Amino acid sequence: MADAETRDIETVLEGVRRHSRRVSDAAAFRATIEARLRGLETEVSEVKTRLNGLLFSIAATVIAQVLLKVLS
Repeated sequence: MADAETRDIETVLEGVRRHSRRVSDAAAFRATIEARLRGLETEVSEVKTRLNGLLFSIAATVIAQVLLKVLS
């Protein structure tokens, strides 16, 4: 009887161990994905800043050319 109970307990404990491994693997995967997303957000922000600077430069050039045409 004790052997059967011991086996039942060991079976339950093995199931808990497998489940906790799966949970820890999922948490590690989730943390990796979140870190990658934060990196992508930083890179997208940098690209947006550069694009805004480029657009501002183009707009300033167009305005300068229009003013030169109007004033000459």
